[in-house]
Amino acid sequence: MASIPALALIEHPGAWRACDLDKSSFTVQLEARHLEALDLALQAAKRKTEDAEQITRDDFNLSAIETDIRLWREQVMFQSGIIILKGFPIGSHSKDEMGMIHFGLGTHFGTAMSQSVMGDRLGHVVNVGGKDPKERAYRNSTELDMHTDACDIVAMMCLQKAKAGGYSGYVSALSIYNEILRRAPDLMPLLMEGFHYHRFGEEAPGQAPVTEEKIPVFSFRDDYLSVNYLRSYIEMAAEEMQTPLSAPQIAALDLVDEIALDDDFALKFITLPGEAVFFNNLTVLHNRTAFEDSDLPAEKRHLMRLWLVAHEPRRPVIDSLRIYEGRGIEKQEGKSTYFDGDLDYSRFEAEDGRM
Repeated sequence: MASIPALALIEHPGAWRACDLDKSSFTVQLEARHLEALDLALQAAKRKTEDAEQITRDDFNLSAIETDIRLWREQVMFQSGIIILKGFPIGSHSKDEMGMIHFGLGTHFGTAMSQSVMGDRLGHVVNVGGKDPKERAYRNSTELDMHTDACDIVAMMCLQKAKAGGYSGYVSALSIYNEILRRAPDLMPLLMEGFHYHRFGEEAPGQAPVTEEKIPVFSFRDDYLSVNYLRSYIEMAAEEMQTPLSAPQIAALDLVDEIALDDDFALKFITLPGEAVFFNNLTVLHNRTAFEDSDLPAEKRHLMRLWLVAHEPRRPVIDSLRIYEGRGIEKQEGKSTYFDGDLDYSRFEAEDGRM
């Protein structure tokens, strides 16, 4: 049973606010030695496989910059929770090669998980569903509310930005927690009790469409605070179970959203081509604004995404935050990322957070 410390404000480098910093605060410019190490690792990996998802940490030797990677990983796991690496060589490498570099570097942070029933461990964040909210959000162009995914670390590398829009937002869960304690501490127990979540059609055979247990928004294990939040799935579960959320529960969720989207708290920027954002999914929520793509296929928005189970040492978390532990979302033949269930999903704002 996870211990729940007395409710108190958290003082930690991860409790940052956007009004106190900017994108440059988290950005590291890759140097020539980093690029050389990445290219040498790429060439060695290509001699074994052309499939990025087959690369292992041993295949992608980055010993020349292992001290840097250790510091980057420490920042993501136990400090600010986010780092932006800038200067990846997208102009001199193919998209497949950049996929191998992204996946290979990711193996030094953690083990890649399947991100959908398609079994994709190297996810391509591209617009195939337009504004259809029944399509998983990493495959449409709609605006997303702040949310978390289902892993320890998310890694996003940009190959091409959108013609217009597509701003990413990041906010510290620790700062949201602190602000709720300042404004409405009476709502915190509801958030720590948690909610049932809809599985959006990605349940395994024989599994219920809604989580059997409630998953806390905020939870503690060994004095480490972690977050899990995806409001649209909470609302879908309540409708599926025919158990409407109470007025206090709605007020608690509204307050999370209000703080998470506040410009004083949320850091908002365009992820540019050649940049990769690695962030702690257990301490940082993220979103994306709607975007408009170019009509030219080569100029359409394209990011590559990893869901990573972090290597040790990992953040201690309660069991319900490890629902996809070690495997990710199970691949299911014949199923896609499009939700074809009976619920009228259009009732819910286009905020399918499993990006």
